[in-house]
Amino acid sequence: MTTDTARSPKPNPYFPIAQLQCETDSGIDTIPLSEEVAFSSWQGVIPEQYWSLGADELSARVRAARETLGQDVVVLGHHYQREDIIQFADERGDSFALAQYAASRPESKYIVFCGVHFMAEAADILSGDHQRVILPNMEAGCSMADMAASADVYQAWRELEDVFGSTEDIIPVTYMNSAASLKAFCGKYGGVVCTSSNAGKVLDWAFARGKRVFFFPDQHLGRNTGAAMGIPLDQMVLWNWRLPAGSLGGRTVDELERSRVILWQGHCSVHQRFSLTQIEQARERHPGAQIVVHPECRYEVVQAADANGSTAYIAQYVADAPAGAVIGIGTEINLVSRLAREHPDKTVFCLDPVVCPCSTMYRVHPAYLAWVMESLVRGEVVNQIVVPEDEKRDARIALERMLALK
Repeated sequence: MTTDTARSPKPNPYFPIAQLQCETDSGIDTIPLSEEVAFSSWQGVIPEQYWSLGADELSARVRAARETLGQDVVVLGHHYQREDIIQFADERGDSFALAQYAASRPESKYIVFCGVHFMAEAADILSGDHQRVILPNMEAGCSMADMAASADVYQAWRELEDVFGSTEDIIPVTYMNSAASLKAFCGKYGGVVCTSSNAGKVLDWAFARGKRVFFFPDQHLGRNTGAAMGIPLDQMVLWNWRLPAGSLGGRTVDELERSRVILWQGHCSVHQRFSLTQIEQARERHPGAQIVVHPECRYEVVQAADANGSTAYIAQYVADAPAGAVIGIGTEINLVSRLAREHPDKTVFCLDPVVCPCSTMYRVHPAYLAWVMESLVRGEVVNQIVVPEDEKRDARIALERMLALK
């Protein structure tokens, strides 16, 4: 969007601004695991021999293990991983693209997914029975995904059924950034999974099958996608899952009956840091700069940007920009820093002046990668991700519905 009015929207009365936070402030360079301030809460079971190893020694040990394992292992690296992890990735990308890639490598017995828990679950759902999916650090989760617990979603579903008399006209849509149990919920109740790159297509699919959409766990992706489709903000209501059961998520019956999209009150802590003030300051410092942000950012930030899209979209946006372009980006710092290095003919910078990695993705320290890889060399599988068969069956239905839309 390029108009002045688009760049300076007023705060919107239909949804609150949740708390901004940055849980990691130690930078993005690799230091020994024992020096990480939160190490004891991350995963204390890693053998002590890995605690004090520096980046160079860890890299050498991972490289040696990879050479020994050969085609038996495939290493996947999400865009938000640090460079000392990405250097070993056979493929890098967003969560779903990586899960698809893993499914296309049947010759690999082991899939080491350098990402977070829900990503490894998706790989286990889509991979073959002969493959084992490994998450280097079992404490690498997702705060957004954790905001949508299965019990809370089922409770909300029951309350919606009480309000409308039936949920047949409500299509559940879960973002890829959710637990396997919620993907299974969508598969069971006629719903579907979406990604940040295909959310519009998915909502079109949903509205062709129902009157309204129940979208979780990221309110911002749901709202931004709905707005881009022309749905008024007052027809997208926010369900506050923190309220006691029976509270209708803080909504009235009239509000729910007028709604077309019911949004779960979840968010990404990193993307929610980006603000209108940051965009205004970037334009003051760099007149003519292009601003591109992730759709997990708040509505007014997306409206003020020149473009918005998934991590893959942002990477392509930078690649396609002409030499000399100045681009301010609203997404996680590891990806922004990598794009700046890979495109030295352009000025690429993060809108947020605070170095704020995804604090849970950051837990995949090279020490964990070295540990799981060297364990595989010894014939030991540690940190395997296994989705229960009933969840896997229903979740695969929701994922396959999405795949059919591509």
